[in-house]
Amino acid sequence: MAYGRDINVIRHDGNPKKLQEIKGYYDPLQYPILFPFGTHGRLRWIREHQENIRAEVYQGLQDALHVGETNAENIGKRTILPSSFIGGRRDMTQHYEDGMAIVLNSGKPNTFLTMTCNPSWYEITSELLPFQTPQDRPDLLTRIFRSKFEQLKDDVINRGVLGKVKSYMYVTEFQKRGLPHVHMLLVLESNDKLRNPKDYDSVVRAEIPKLECEPQLHEAVVKHMIHGPCGVLNRRSPCMKDGQCKKRYPKKFCDETRQGIDSYPEYRRRFDEPISIGRDRSIDNRWVVPYNPWLVLKYDCHINVEVCSSIKSIKYLYKYVYKGPDRVSMEVHKGSYMDEVQQYVDARWICAPEAIWRIFRFTLYRLYPSVERL
Repeated sequence: MAYGRDINVIRHDGNPKKLQEIKGYYDPLQYPILFPFGTHGRLRWIREHQENIRAEVYQGLQDALHVGETNAENIGKRTILPSSFIGGRRDMTQHYEDGMAIVLNSGKPNTFLTMTCNPSWYEITSELLPFQTPQDRPDLLTRIFRSKFEQLKDDVINRGVLGKVKSYMYVTEFQKRGLPHVHMLLVLESNDKLRNPKDYDSVVRAEIPKLECEPQLHEAVVKHMIHGPCGVLNRRSPCMKDGQCKKRYPKKFCDETRQGIDSYPEYRRRFDEPISIGRDRSIDNRWVVPYNPWLVLKYDCHINVEVCSSIKSIKYLYKYVYKGPDRVSMEVHKGSYMDEVQQYVDARWICAPEAIWRIFRFTLYRLYPSVERL
């Protein structure tokens, strides 16, 4: 269609029906997060005391980022997304190359940190209306996570809770279910580098704390830092590939931390009695995601902290954090015509929190020092 959308739905009686996008009953179908109870759309207010925020601000958050169009006259031509377009392939490639330039100047990264939004944070749940869930408020998720990450940056970069930082980079990404998370790489000053298993143990743990000794940390680790279930317990887990866990869980028991044969150390995971976390599952130290106790306690969310112990990890890590967004479709066409703008539009997965993050113009990634300063 030249204008508007061609919308078809299947009625309860099995017959198809065409809908007009200007009708109020279309909004709950297109934006179920904003209208979780199927209420009539168009002018629904998100919060009663925010009189200046109308539903139109939220309707089409995904659509607000869609740009570009194709035309028959463009056949045989190449349309590209320049590196100035944030999130495009050239932009990602340029930042990956900048990251490698920083490695050349400052050395390999020493610590890899991942922080994921916790939708149960009090700052989020306390602001919800009685009938709302965190997923109903992508604006709240986005603002609170950014605020928490700004605190984390201050702790890690300025206060040096993991060691004095010489240079760093981070990338903000969004899961398909909408939760934002950040990957951060840190290069430490020479005197603070982690050089042996004893140093690794001073920063990273991969065991369930004893309930009687560290009750708060025990609760936080069991809540946020347990992988899975996957493998024979759940073969449909996102981490499964060819019948195996891509993250190699469950890990092996290990009496002491030692240098690994790949990018990361083999952390201490001593044998201990399993603990029950539900009717159908028990866990032990083999399922623990490596963490820093101070950060997990303070931020009450999933914060994976890993030591980058091998030079082989450099290229993998920088390519991993700049791998780009999730994609959901693919088409193959004959001919030489290539339109990168349309490819971005067709294959891009955009969730509401990411759309709001961009609309608010929050930073998606940063490298320090910048390449211009090297």
